[in-house]
Amino acid sequence: MVSKNGITRFDTETRQVQIKKAVLEIISTEGLSKLSTRNVADRIGVSEGTIFRHFKTKLDIFFGILEDVNNDLLEELRLIAFSKIPADKKLYNFLCANIRYLTKNKGITILLFTEAAYMNAAELKSDLYQILVNQKIYITKIVEDGIKEGIWDSEINIDNFAMLYMGIPITHNIEMILSGDKFKEKDFCKSMVCMLERMLNKK
Repeated sequence: MVSKNGITRFDTETRQVQIKKAVLEIISTEGLSKLSTRNVADRIGVSEGTIFRHFKTKLDIFFGILEDVNNDLLEELRLIAFSKIPADKKLYNFLCANIRYLTKNKGITILLFTEAAYMNAAELKSDLYQILVNQKIYITKIVEDGIKEGIWDSEINIDNFAMLYMGIPITHNIEMILSGDKFKEKDFCKSMVCMLERMLNKK
C-alpha cells in the first residue's frame, strides 16, 4: 500500500483480493445478473478502469477466484481425504472444512453450481467441472477407507453417496439465505454429518 498526495494506492495483489471479494459479495447478495465491473468498482470505491488494470476481463476475475478455490479449499480437502486418521473423523473434518470455506466465501456456491456462471467459456466450465470432480474423488476415497476399516456398509453405492454429498453445498446456500444472521455453521455441519453417517453405517 502506497500513499501519495493523500491518495492510497494498493499493490496488485491487494487490489485483486479486494476485487474477487467484491465479486463474491455481489453474486451472493444481488445475484449473477447484477455482476458487472461497474458494480464491482462502486463496491470497493475505485474507477472501472482500476478493475481492468488488475484483471483484463470479468472472466479473468472468475479464473482468479477458481484458483483460490483450488489453492485454499481443494488442497485442504485433499490433505484431509488422504490423511491417516479414521474415516469417520475424515468425513467430519472434510465436510466441516467445506462448509467453513463456503460460509466465509458466500458467492462460491452460486459460482460453482449455476449454469449462468459459465458465461459460455469452455475453459472456465472445464475448471469448474474439475473442482467438482476432485471433490467427488476425495469423498469417494473417504468412504472407501471407511469400508476397509469395517465401520461402514460395504454395500453402499459410493457413486450415489458422492452425488448426494455434492448437493450439500446447495442446501447450505439455501439455509444461509433463509436463516440470515441466525445461520449456525457448526450446527449445520453436525446435522449433515449425522445424515451422511446414517446412510453409511452398517444396517
